[in-house]
Amino acid sequence: MWLKIGKFVLRFRLALLILLFSTTAFMLYHALQVHISYEFVRTIPVDNPLYKQYLAFKQQFGDDGNTLVVGCKTDSLFEKPVFNDYAALGRALKAVDKVEAVLGVAGAVNLVKNDSTQKLAVEPVFPQQATTQQEIDSAAGVFRSLPFYKGLLYNPETHAYLIGVRINKDVLGSKAREKVIAQIESLVYQFGEAHHIDMHISGLPLIRTNMAIKVEKEMRWFLLGSVLISAVILMLFFRSLSATALSLGVVIISVIWSIGIMHLFGYNISLLTALIPPLIVVIGIPNCIYFLNKYHTAWQDTGEKRKALVEMVNRMGIVTLFCNISAAIGFAVFALTKSAILKEFGMVAGISIMAIFFISLTAIPAVLSYLPPPKQKHVKYLDSKWLDHALTLAERWVFNHTRIIWIVTGLVLVFSVTGMLRLVSVGHMVDDIPQTDRIYTDLKFFERHFKGIMPLEIVVDTKKKYGFVGMKALNIFEKIDSLSQYIAAKPEMSRPLSLVEALKFARQGFYDGDSTSYALPNAFDGAFVNDYLRANNNSNSGNTNKDAFQQVMHAFMDSNRQKTRVSVNMADVGSKALPPILADIKKRSDELFDSTKYKVTYTGTSVTFLEGSRFIINGLQESIMWAFLLIALCMLYLFKSFRILICSLVPNIVPLMLTAGIMGWVGVPLKPSTVLIFGIALGIAIDVTIRFLVNYRQELPANHNRAKPTILQTIHHTGISIIYTSLVLIAGFSIFIFSGFGGTMALGWLTSLTLLAATVTNLVLLPVLLAAFHREK
Repeated sequence: MWLKIGKFVLRFRLALLILLFSTTAFMLYHALQVHISYEFVRTIPVDNPLYKQYLAFKQQFGDDGNTLVVGCKTDSLFEKPVFNDYAALGRALKAVDKVEAVLGVAGAVNLVKNDSTQKLAVEPVFPQQATTQQEIDSAAGVFRSLPFYKGLLYNPETHAYLIGVRINKDVLGSKAREKVIAQIESLVYQFGEAHHIDMHISGLPLIRTNMAIKVEKEMRWFLLGSVLISAVILMLFFRSLSATALSLGVVIISVIWSIGIMHLFGYNISLLTALIPPLIVVIGIPNCIYFLNKYHTAWQDTGEKRKALVEMVNRMGIVTLFCNISAAIGFAVFALTKSAILKEFGMVAGISIMAIFFISLTAIPAVLSYLPPPKQKHVKYLDSKWLDHALTLAERWVFNHTRIIWIVTGLVLVFSVTGMLRLVSVGHMVDDIPQTDRIYTDLKFFERHFKGIMPLEIVVDTKKKYGFVGMKALNIFEKIDSLSQYIAAKPEMSRPLSLVEALKFARQGFYDGDSTSYALPNAFDGAFVNDYLRANNNSNSGNTNKDAFQQVMHAFMDSNRQKTRVSVNMADVGSKALPPILADIKKRSDELFDSTKYKVTYTGTSVTFLEGSRFIINGLQESIMWAFLLIALCMLYLFKSFRILICSLVPNIVPLMLTAGIMGWVGVPLKPSTVLIFGIALGIAIDVTIRFLVNYRQELPANHNRAKPTILQTIHHTGISIIYTSLVLIAGFSIFIFSGFGGTMALGWLTSLTLLAATVTNLVLLPVLLAAFHREK
């Protein structure tokens, strides 16, 4: 079959090349249409109950992740030059296109009782432009007497101050967000430089935008780096510009196809799919090395170019096909999960890897047929002394130190298992960001001074229309206040913001700004409470008071007066610490709210992150099991022997266990970015096993079914290409070590470690297993 395919490719080489280049042009058109994804909540399937709750919350109350925060720590904020510029900064931020609202110290308002109208009037605390220092000091005294803002806009103990900037949710899903964020950053840092104040910016809009920008930049550099590394290794290997150019041409075409496939499926570039182009380069180069290596050995044997090319396809076609299938399985199994982001990664990577095979099978023999035969210097690597010495050393260990190999393997397994017992599963919203990165340090600033910025939303449902109307609502608000105080006492959570705090603020204003009156209205304040709750029905459309109440009511209560929200900002405590914290809060809410009368739900970005992290890790673990099963079935179909199946899996399981053990010993946690390594490494490492075993089975009849001479011959015949392809793979994955994302960095060094261990086990442990399981006929 493969002999016929080889002859077919050579016979129709021109037509096949024209078809290949035409298809590549089509893929290039689509590749240029791909955009960066700014979505970070697609880890959960759309039919997940928690995701549905989150969507319902956003539909009722708006997005919880569209606020950016600006912070600083200074003792000089209320000095006239600084404060006037700080107030100007707030106005400038409000003027930025797509910024909907700004709330800061300079824009704080007070509720002042108007005796003539018998209403509370909304008045600014600070003047728009202060003319004297005394004017600022007087207003600052009023501001500090308003408990509503304490912990929200300022921390009196540390003298830290905060500005909240709400950005239009539609622009946050487009590339235009980069311009908005850049304008905000420019204004903030200009103020900081002018007054020598260290400014900090954080919030989900900034984190997502900067991460997307980093992803785009890293994809370009890693793609370029992987191509350059591959070019250097190929040049050192073949010492041929034509062979190097051909190999690079194959992988560049494959990269274009992978990005084109991404667009054809309607996907954008995410943190995961950005890894695909450099991965395609790393995985595609071994295909070229194996094909060229077989071409050169066949050329030495036959001396005829056409025969050598046909023999290349005949001997390496089936091997490369199953190697690509196994590698594709290692990636494609992620498409079996229900997580959208993993589906995209698995689908595109799996199809792209299979595309590499067809591109290689078409382009390499067709182009080589037009090129002159290889010269002696091009095949000199086949007689490399250092490689021959290394393979001879492996051969001696296999047959002279078998017992030591078994003992070392056993010790490695013990080391690995004990390390695996130390593994912990934990993830953070920004744990892939280095701790020296400004994104991380700014986030920690807000955690130190304001207990964090990660949103947690609690929705209290009275299960009946107008449940929050009238005097009966006082009892519910008291329960919410009790829950809020319980939450605020936690070190990782800020004081919750809800209608309760608005009512307290209003009551303080009703009692002429007395800070001791900052409390919920009681039975004696019933008339005031009724007026406040009925403020939305006031027909006086010009009433500023009414407009303010409308905004508060719309933000924290639904139109039926049935549900209200409690918004909490919290620290990025991680997926391990968050569940017990939420469980403790739920326990307290269950004590306060009778489940027959009320329904309390927990949602927001923090909850969806926790569910998404758990979902991805479980999905990846299932994917790895599927990868093992499918690869085992492929091996069983290819070799039709259970003994060979066992021999093929053991040398690949040991490196994976070793990597997991090292992760446990050095403290690398199990999280989505690190669990991903095992499926990828398995799919790639098994390639070496397939190539070794196929050659072993092909040479076994020629050696009269004797294991020892066949193993010796296989080590020397396949060892050269195995070592070189392993070097390419290890060097290719090592480039990810320079990533700015911790997960990508771990993918780089852990996958390189796994592939290095797999190379050793396939050249040493696999032959030992073959000799032990072989039956002489």
